[in-house]
Amino acid sequence: MEVTAEAVAEMGLKQRAYARVGLLGNPSDVYSGRALSFTIADFSATVRPSPELLIQPHPHHDLVAFPSLPQLVSRLQSEGYYGGVRLLMAICKVFYNHCIQNNISLKAENFTLSYDTNIPRQAGLSGSSAIVCAALSCLLDFYDARHLIKVEMRPNLILNAEKEVGIVAGLQDRVAQVYGGLVYMDFSQEHMDKLGHGIYMPLDVNLLPSLYLIYAENPSDSGKGNVGDGVLGSVNIKMVEAASKFTGSGGAVVALCPDGDSQVELLRKACQEAGFVVQQVKVAPSVLTDAELSSLLAS
Repeated sequence: MEVTAEAVAEMGLKQRAYARVGLLGNPSDVYSGRALSFTIADFSATVRPSPELLIQPHPHHDLVAFPSLPQLVSRLQSEGYYGGVRLLMAICKVFYNHCIQNNISLKAENFTLSYDTNIPRQAGLSGSSAIVCAALSCLLDFYDARHLIKVEMRPNLILNAEKEVGIVAGLQDRVAQVYGGLVYMDFSQEHMDKLGHGIYMPLDVNLLPSLYLIYAENPSDSGKGNVGDGVLGSVNIKMVEAASKFTGSGGAVVALCPDGDSQVELLRKACQEAGFVVQQVKVAPSVLTDAELSSLLAS
């Protein structure tokens, strides 16, 4: 069924991509290794299309109006210069070029992309790629192109869009967010050379034990310097001492409490005293359509 601009506006086809935890193997995705990641149900980015070609700034994440110069500077010091508009524009460019290069015709209709996110910033939970992933899903639906761009190739498009704006990363996060749920990934060079992508396998989320996400409400201390603890930052160091491993590049960790409820309570108390947020992980379900899942299982 063709999705027209009017139908999109009427139905409000909002697409969602979840934050992810790199459980095992990070960052081996950039070294032809293997990885295991899953997405988190409580944190996600959403993108919604509507008629008229417009990339809509977010009222909080893309602020351009401030009460005063000191507040503008304070905002930049805590949040940085970048919001989500550049990410939406980048995936539009990458998607369009991919379609042109692969003879995928696009209807001559316009759209508006707007986004929202509750993924904690600077927490190593792949907030930027979640916005790009959700936007790509919107474009696939708007142009009725899901059957024309393989699921396995979509993480490449997301990564290419992020490279457009200077983000350096590997494929692991993007694979987890395209597939959703729990995903095993093999990035061996043989597969990458032959197929143009790795081997990605959705797994049963019930294989995971109970896990706990710990992150800092104020993650701005990312550390300075060139070696040792200074690179990690004092906030990250405290979390690693209190828990198990980073979810990604730092800012959040995921913890296992094999001794049960008593250990969980000790963890909560320790995190509260240290100023960290702790919550039990709820794994997000797969975000692929039934047809896409059936196609993956068949292959």
